[in-house]
Amino acid sequence: MTTPSHVSNPAVPRRLVLVAGATGRQGGAIARGLLRDGHAVRALTRNPASPAAVALTGLGASVVVGDLNDPSSLVDAVEGVDTVVLVSTPYEEGPEAEIRQGTALVDAAKNAAVEHFVFNSVASGNRKTGVPHFDSKGVIERHLEATGMPYTIVAPSAFVDDWLTDLDALGDLKGGHLSMAMTPTRELQQISIAEVAAVSVLVTEQREPFLGERIELASDSISGLEMAKIISEESGQNIEYRELSAAQAQEFMGYDLATMFTWFETTGFDVEVAALQQRFPTVGWTTFEQWAQAQDWSALEPDAVS
Repeated sequence: MTTPSHVSNPAVPRRLVLVAGATGRQGGAIARGLLRDGHAVRALTRNPASPAAVALTGLGASVVVGDLNDPSSLVDAVEGVDTVVLVSTPYEEGPEAEIRQGTALVDAAKNAAVEHFVFNSVASGNRKTGVPHFDSKGVIERHLEATGMPYTIVAPSAFVDDWLTDLDALGDLKGGHLSMAMTPTRELQQISIAEVAAVSVLVTEQREPFLGERIELASDSISGLEMAKIISEESGQNIEYRELSAAQAQEFMGYDLATMFTWFETTGFDVEVAALQQRFPTVGWTTFEQWAQAQDWSALEPDAVS
C-alpha cells in the first residue's frame, strides 16, 4: 500500500491535524499515514493510557484527552489546529449518540475557525437509506455542510478487513461458513481500511481540490459466493457461502445490521470504482482476491485460538 509522500513533495504544507477516533482501526491508520508524511497529529482520546494511544505517542503523535460527549473538553483539543479528521462510531453508544458526538466536534471546530474538516462517513450515508448507522452519519454530514466550514466527506463502502477482525465474522469462517443475508451472487462493494486511510491522508494534505466534495470509496465489487471461494483457496480451509434469512440476520446481528444487509440486497452501494481509481492513482488499490492473498489466514486453522 502506497500513500502520497509529504516528505518527497515539499510543496505540500505541514499540517497540524486533530484526529478524532485515532485509537480505532480507521482513525489509527489515518493518524499513522499523516505522521509518516511528516504532519503533526493530535490524537483525541478519552484514555491516553490505552495501548493504541501509547503506540501513537511512540510514533510522534500528541495525545490529547477529550470526550465527544463533553463539548467543553473539545475546546482545547481543536485550538490552533488547521484540520480536523473525524471518524465517528455508533457501536459504543448507538446512532443517536454518534450524532450528538459528531455535531459537537463540528461545532467546536467551527468556533475555532478550523480551516478544513474531514469527515469519514459511509457511502450512501447522504441518501436516507433507513440503515440507522448510515443515517446517523448523514445527519452529521448535513450539520457539517450547514456550518459553511470548508469540508471534505470521505465515504467508504463496506470494510473488507472485517472478515478477519470482526469476531463474529471470524468465528463464522472458522466454522466453515461465510454468512450474509444476501443472495449468493449479489455483489457487495468493499474497500480496505488502508485504502481509505490513503485517500483520507491525501485529501488532508492537498485539500483545495477536494473542498466541498463527498468522495465515495470502493475498490472491488464481489459476491459472497466468490468471496467464500477465494478465502477457501487462500486459507486452505473449506469455506461455504451461507445465505441467512432476514429473521436469522436480525437474530444474529440485531436490527441495525440486519437492516443494512436488506439494503445491500435491494439497493446497495454504487461507487464508480474505475473513475475513483483513475482520480487517485497513487493509492494502492486492490481487488478482494489481491487483499486475500496478502492476509494471514492461520486464524482459520482448526486449532487456532481466536
